[in-house]
Amino acid sequence: MDVFHVTDQQGKKITDGKTIDYIERVLGPKGHTTDGMKDCPGKRVGVHSFGNHTAIELIGRDRPGLLSEISAVLANLHFNVTVAEVWTHNRRIACVLYVNDNTTSGSVNDPNRLSIMEEQLKHIMRGCEDDDNVARTSFSMGFTHIDRRLHQMLLADRDYEGGGVTTEVDYPPSFKPKITVERCEEKGYSVVTVRCKDRAKLMFDIVCTLTDMQYVVFHANISSNGPYASQEYFIRHMDGCTLDTEGEKERVVKCLEAAIHRRVSEGLSLELCAKDRVGLLSEVTRILRENGLSVRRAGVSTVGEKAVNVFYVRDAYGNPVDAKTIEALRKEIGQTMMLNVKKDPSSMKAREAETSGWAKTSFFFGNLLEKFLA
Repeated sequence: MDVFHVTDQQGKKITDGKTIDYIERVLGPKGHTTDGMKDCPGKRVGVHSFGNHTAIELIGRDRPGLLSEISAVLANLHFNVTVAEVWTHNRRIACVLYVNDNTTSGSVNDPNRLSIMEEQLKHIMRGCEDDDNVARTSFSMGFTHIDRRLHQMLLADRDYEGGGVTTEVDYPPSFKPKITVERCEEKGYSVVTVRCKDRAKLMFDIVCTLTDMQYVVFHANISSNGPYASQEYFIRHMDGCTLDTEGEKERVVKCLEAAIHRRVSEGLSLELCAKDRVGLLSEVTRILRENGLSVRRAGVSTVGEKAVNVFYVRDAYGNPVDAKTIEALRKEIGQTMMLNVKKDPSSMKAREAETSGWAKTSFFFGNLLEKFLA
């Protein structure tokens, strides 16, 4: 029997009844739901605004403005983006989007419309390159856990081999992952040790990657000390073998480093609430592009008739966003949507900005949504 001691992101014991009930429903016997329309994997979606859907998966080479171009195609074809998650890592981008038809609020079944959508999306993902391997597009009518699927897509895309653009400012030496693989002769296991900055879903990201690499986790030790996490996994390959070659060990280290970094987006985040409509995502991403911003990670969901979007952004060169750009965004976006500009508190530049006086007071995203729905 597995025993987990779970706390919230501030390290406090979870006592909220709704949260405990949700965990029980997901992990326990009540986790098997037959009402597929009420739950979209990885995101909670309002029952009244989410019917049948079509899932779109995109992966290719990242560039500034790409998300804006993708959302513009979907808007022009009258598809509404109900849920989406976008990750970038090592100059690659992976997207999972759930869309429905604006007229019927149902899935897109017309093969001609799907063909047109696929061709236009492939054209955008390829950019100026003719190689079909540069980008891939696929559709499905089924459900998947979005975060899990993004890990699978980027792992299959071998993003761990790319030349990273991460800077020392974003990942100071004390927070860089330290991953080792050793052999436990007594028990016949390989022991993977991970020490890095602690964060939400760290264990999920590591276990997903080990599983997708065809390893079985037999035992694990998970602990945290302040901002640091220490995790040990006793693993074997599915055929019962341990990791004996240096090449295999090196690959595991690279893949786990990539899995840890994919979800990390330190710096500036933009949190928006607005009434959901076709073209909303296209409008927002267009404004970001016109202000010289590049989206590093994004999450889009729908609650009732409201769209809830979070964007992690940098400038087109990968540098932090300056104060003038933030104020310009407030003036342009703030006229039609509720906007919260938030700095990652762990970022050194965020602390410097707060002491310099221009950073705005931030608040939790849940409060932003409650205020908008009031």
